[in-house]
Amino acid sequence: SPFLPLLLVVLAVFLWSGFQCYQLVGERQSLLTAHASQQRALDESARVRGSLDALARETAVLADRGNASARLIVDELRKRGVTINPNASPVKRGGEQK
Repeated sequence: SPFLPLLLVVLAVFLWSGFQCYQLVGERQSLLTAHASQQRALDESARVRGSLDALARETAVLADRGNASARLIVDELRKRGVTINPNASPVKRGGEQK
């Protein structure tokens, strides 16, 4: 009777599908955890970038007002390829302009 071999094949396919589903759920959880940890680092870097941009803008404004030390800093940054736009509006979190 082909019943027993067919039952074993169906059972094996069912168990294999269940195991694959279990593995994929575990992998999804790992990916979500990795994404969340990277998102925290990305948010922190955006915050630091914003504060550094604000500092550079304020330094450029001081240099425009005639502060010699600020002028030296702006000139050195320009030599290194850093451009400062003192008229740029601060960037909010998520890349949207204020």
